[in-house]
Amino acid sequence: MTSPLNATAGASRNGVVAARHLARWLGLAATPTFAIMAVLTAMLDGPADMLCAAGHGAMLGGMVPMYLLMSAFHSAAWLRLMAEGRGGAR
Repeated sequence: MTSPLNATAGASRNGVVAARHLARWLGLAATPTFAIMAVLTAMLDGPADMLCAAGHGAMLGGMVPMYLLMSAFHSAAWLRLMAEGRGGAR
């Protein structure tokens, strides 16, 4: 018979594994989500966004550059996935 302590340890390990899988999928979802948001913002709010950026005098001002930067910063999950794929093919 399993002791309650062992059952709790097994459940907690399954929770950790599930959390790691969820974190991996969320990391993979971030890059395309921010890229899509950048494209939609550029298409829907293009001229207004450019006017706001020009008014502040900042080259990286506005929502489109912000979404593109966020997409680039979150691309590590995709790079890791591609590296794992190449390492497994050898």
